[in-house]
Amino acid sequence: MSKEERSIEINDISLLPSLFGKLDENILLIENEFAVKIKSKDDKIIISGEEDAVSDAELLLQNLIETLKKQKSLSLADVRYSISLIKNNEKRSISELLKDVVVYTSMGKPIRAKTLGQKRYMDAINNNDIVFGIGPAGTGKTYLAMAAAVRAFKAKEVNRIILTRPAVEAGENLGFLPGDLQNKVDPYLRPLYDALFEILGHDNYNNLFEKGLIEVAPLAYMRGRTLDSAFVILDEAQNTTNEQMKMFLTRLGYGSKAIITGDVTQIDLPRGKQSGLKTVLKILEGVKGIGITYLNKNDIVRHPLVQRIINAYEKYEKSRENKSNNDKK
Repeated sequence: MSKEERSIEINDISLLPSLFGKLDENILLIENEFAVKIKSKDDKIIISGEEDAVSDAELLLQNLIETLKKQKSLSLADVRYSISLIKNNEKRSISELLKDVVVYTSMGKPIRAKTLGQKRYMDAINNNDIVFGIGPAGTGKTYLAMAAAVRAFKAKEVNRIILTRPAVEAGENLGFLPGDLQNKVDPYLRPLYDALFEILGHDNYNNLFEKGLIEVAPLAYMRGRTLDSAFVILDEAQNTTNEQMKMFLTRLGYGSKAIITGDVTQIDLPRGKQSGLKTVLKILEGVKGIGITYLNKNDIVRHPLVQRIINAYEKYEKSRENKSNNDKK
């Protein structure tokens, strides 16, 4: 393949420091991923390398410049995700994700979709009364659902927020927990509290909680209830049984919306118990008014190592599966 050199004109050279990153970390990452050389000269960025690689790097840099113009800053995570989009033949820029803010936290920080998968998830929440968000750790399933719940509550679309999850120990026996019933279930619900505290602020959350407008409870508390005018989130749904999942879905009343989140690769149910989440995804596929969004490792917005860890586990599990299949032959 032939070598090529292209240039991109920069109308605003004040963008260059943010584009190149601290100690040129953004450009070094791009050069490494696409095997190109990038340098700036006056008001231009010059890219050299193999023809296809230069084309991809040029598109990437144009997308990053467009993003910079909108948000005035660029993180290494933004660059990494933009690279993954180009490598997956997704030509859209992450700048289109910046248009819609879900809600602002108590500190004024905007919460918005950070990946195209998350944007599809938010679109599903906006357009359906029941939504399943399925994906690995770190993809923002629960946090974005919380943000959508707070937005709906503030807009008076619902009268209350109800957060629930099954009280299943994650592969370890916690033994006897002291205190009253609330003290016993709080450890299972702590991730939900943490997200609410960040979005609403501690004092605002306590005020709404005392008024009964926010409820955080284990799934068992949902039995026998009808949940009208509520935004209900079922977290860690992979740890529900078939009976629990059916019970939860049939609680939904008028003017309510339910978001069910889970990771089907991290099931902590006792051996022999079927995951209600895995079953219901087969039962409800294609049902009108129900949205199912699958997030993947490209949607992980935590530390970059989280994605590498998930990749390593996938490789390990695939290797074990292949070995098991070969042993049966």
